[in-house]
Amino acid sequence: MKYPKLFFSIIITLTGSFGIAYAQDTVKSHKTTQIFNAVEREPIFPGGVKGFYKYISDNLRYPDVAQLLGIEGKVLVTFVVDIDGSMADVKPLNCLGAGCESEAVRVISMSPLWKPAIQNSKPVKVQYTVPISFGLTGANVPTYMKNLRRSNYGFVFFIKGVPYSIDDAETMLGKSFDPATIQTVENYDNPKYAMPEKKAVYLVVMKNS
Repeated sequence: MKYPKLFFSIIITLTGSFGIAYAQDTVKSHKTTQIFNAVEREPIFPGGVKGFYKYISDNLRYPDVAQLLGIEGKVLVTFVVDIDGSMADVKPLNCLGAGCESEAVRVISMSPLWKPAIQNSKPVKVQYTVPISFGLTGANVPTYMKNLRRSNYGFVFFIKGVPYSIDDAETMLGKSFDPATIQTVENYDNPKYAMPEKKAVYLVVMKNS
């Protein structure tokens, strides 16, 4: 049995691959918005970077469907620390599916207020990009069709351009499959595959399909 474990990778800097940041002048008389490459004082989360790490660790939850399918990976989330210290423009930059992006966005959006960045003695906006990784304990654990059937969710598999029921997919993939072969997972509302007894139906898009 797989037990979920969350891994977090947080890098917050003004330069570098994961710390692209900018600040905007908020003076209303300016017709154009000035963009800064750096600020005099960066925004500060209560407790600093370690506090931000702990906040995410305490509040992020592994989505049920992602656990069932064994989906692992990293979601890059971009957000702006506004002039009042609140979160704005929180968006995922990539897709794992099965609720991972929405969960990462939810947690960042709920962040406590930061101390805003300061430039020229004025509060300014700063944008960060944070990688959040979802991982499950146990290496190379397959996803079992029987577990998907027993769950509260319905699944349709998209293989080589064609949707298949879980029964038909099992004849092609076997009783279990490597979750690394999943490309993405999305909500599916095709009436042909309606499953009113389930909470929701998901389309599992397999790689090379």
